Amino acid sequence: MDIKIDNLTHPDVRALVKKHLDEVLANENVNTDHVLDLEGLQANDVTFFSVWEGETLTGCGAVKELDATHGEIKSTHTDRRFRRRGVSAALLYHMIKFAKEAGYKRLSLESHPGQYFTPALKLYKRFGFEECGPFGDYKQCEHSVFMTKEI
Repeated sequence: MDIKIDNLTHPDVRALVKKHLDEVLANENVNTDHVLDLEGLQANDVTFFSVWEGETLTGCGAVKELDATHGEIKSTHTDRRFRRRGVSAALLYHMIKFAKEAGYKRLSLESHPGQYFTPALKLYKRFGFEECGPFGDYKQCEHSVFMTKEI
């Protein structure tokens, strides 16, 4: 598995991000205020990662800098064909390592309580993320789950 910083220009990467957005937005009551599209994922304060097995894209995710010591996990997604094969766990491990090396002391994320997001929430808990209140520009919302982890 090869995880690398990506500029989102490869057609497969762009298609996977679109698929991610389509799947997220297909869920009811999703708080879309902070969802990043392709342009948002290419912002200077976002580091985007792609996960490859040979020439095949298997997943993606990003870390957004909130401030010099706090990052946010964004837009993690594993292609359906590669779920339950450790792609998301490897990516999350890689993003935590990246965040530590970047000098962050905390990583946070916002997700959703719906059934579609349950596997991701379980993964975050397995990695030591705990539920918390809103952070950054987020507001309390019944359709959001906020999690954080000191690193």
